[in-house]
Amino acid sequence: MNFLSKEIIIIIGLLLPTVANAFGALPVFFTKSVSQKILDTMLGLAAGIMLAASCFSLIIPSIDYGGGDFKAVMITAVGIIAGAILIDMIDKFAPHEHLLDKRREGKSSSLSEIWLFIIAITIHNFPEGLATGVGFGTNNVYDGLALSIGIAIQNMPEGLAVALSLIREQYSAKKAFLIASLTGLVEPVGAVLGYYVVHVFKPILPFILAFAAGCMLFVICDEIIPETHSNGYERESSYGIIIGFVIMMVLDILLG
Repeated sequence: MNFLSKEIIIIIGLLLPTVANAFGALPVFFTKSVSQKILDTMLGLAAGIMLAASCFSLIIPSIDYGGGDFKAVMITAVGIIAGAILIDMIDKFAPHEHLLDKRREGKSSSLSEIWLFIIAITIHNFPEGLATGVGFGTNNVYDGLALSIGIAIQNMPEGLAVALSLIREQYSAKKAFLIASLTGLVEPVGAVLGYYVVHVFKPILPFILAFAAGCMLFVICDEIIPETHSNGYERESSYGIIIGFVIMMVLDILLG
C-alpha cells in the first residue's frame, strides 16, 4: 500500500468499519431470515475478532509502549479495568433495549423502542470506534489498519443481525437496511475522538490503549457472548469465537 499516503490510509481505516456495517445488512433485500445457528456462529466470529483485536492490537502494544516491565503491566491492568467500568456504568444507567432479546436495561424511560435500541447500539459500537482511532493514533499505520479491518469484518454479521431484528419488528427491508447502516455512524465519531486523544495525551498512551481494550472486552463479555450462547447453539458460537480470534491474530501479524 505504498502508493497510498499515510493520511489516506488513516481516513479509509477510520471509515471502513461503518461501511462494513452497511455491507453486512445488504442481505435483508434478498432474504427475511437467517437461521439462528448461522447468526450465532457469525456473531461468535465477531466476538473472537474483537477479543483478538483487544489482545494483539491494544493490550500487547500498551505493555510495549509502557516499557515492557512490571510497571507497564500494572498501568495496562488499570487501563483495562477503567475502560470496563466506564462501559459498565454507561450500560447500567443509560436507558436502552437490546433488539435481539428485547432486554431493557438502564433507568426507566418513556423513549420509543427504536431510540432505546439506538442507544444500545451506541453503547456497543462506540468502544469499537474508539479502539480503531487509538490504534491509528500510535503512528503505526499498519497496526491501526489491521485493527480497522478486523472490526470491519466483525461489523458485517452485526449489521445483518440488526437488520434482521428490525425485519422481525415489521420494518421494511429498505428501512431496516437504512437504520442498520446508520447505527455504524457512531464508530467514526469514536474513532476520531480516540485518534486525537492519543495525540493530545501521548504521555499516557499505554493507559489509553488499555482503556480502549477494556471497553471492548466488557462489550464482548456482557453483550455478545451471552446473546450467542442463549439459543442452544453454544458449541457453534464457541467455534465461531475461536475462528474469529485466529483470523484477527493472522491479520495482525500480516499487517502489524
